[in-house]
Amino acid sequence: MATDLPDLTTIRYEQRGAVGWIWLDRPEKYHAFNQVMCDELAALWKALKTDDSVRSVVLTATGDKAFCTGIDRDFVPAEGGVEYDFSPFTYDDPGQYLGPKSNEFWKPVVCAVNGMACGGAFYFLGEVDILIAADHATFFDPHVTYGMPAVYEPLLMLHRGVPFGEILRMTLLGNHERLSAERALEIGLVSEVVPSGDLEAAAAWLADTIASAPAEPMQATLRTLWAGRELSRQQALALGNTFLNLGMSEASLAEGQKAFQGERVKPRLR
Repeated sequence: MATDLPDLTTIRYEQRGAVGWIWLDRPEKYHAFNQVMCDELAALWKALKTDDSVRSVVLTATGDKAFCTGIDRDFVPAEGGVEYDFSPFTYDDPGQYLGPKSNEFWKPVVCAVNGMACGGAFYFLGEVDILIAADHATFFDPHVTYGMPAVYEPLLMLHRGVPFGEILRMTLLGNHERLSAERALEIGLVSEVVPSGDLEAAAAWLADTIASAPAEPMQATLRTLWAGRELSRQQALALGNTFLNLGMSEASLAEGQKAFQGERVKPRLR
């Protein structure tokens, strides 16, 4: 259970109904991640995986200046600076277990970007399910400007479906150009842009709505869609019966029938 976790120092966690809320919480570092944050997030994703009281998650950050600015450049050694293993055979990716999918977390995650998102922030953005942003949010990847190849971040964006030309431009221009929230909406990086003061309410509506549906079919649907993106059409269809049976149960069907017989949903138009 998430409540069994030790005290969190780089993130905040709160459960509201059936929704778990996670805030990155290193405002003095613009929520750059260090080893402690990586460890705390991995432990939290693991705990939430088996917590049946949580049906969906909102991921955001405290304040309104930044969502995440990537790796803390004082990340590893006590003497300062970031150490890398340049061996072509081994590499410990410091952000490998930041995101939900890398931790085999298959409950829907809504990400609310509340400011600057750059560099290693794409470890999160590439693995969440629904992305929304405040109207002042910006997106960029500064790796090449600072003498580092951009590899994992643009690859994650490719698999998210961001147009290739947009990824090339953002990656190659580094720190010299930033995507606005409106441009991010136009290219499909985010699905909604709202005023900053409305961001939490917008994320809550999405996560609460998702959490109102039976949990097992929702997780099976999510796993199916991600598999469909990563596999060929024929491979994905061949797994369809497996995912169908994983997500189907008498309990979920009964819950769905109760909803069908109840008051009709009044959908909003986006």
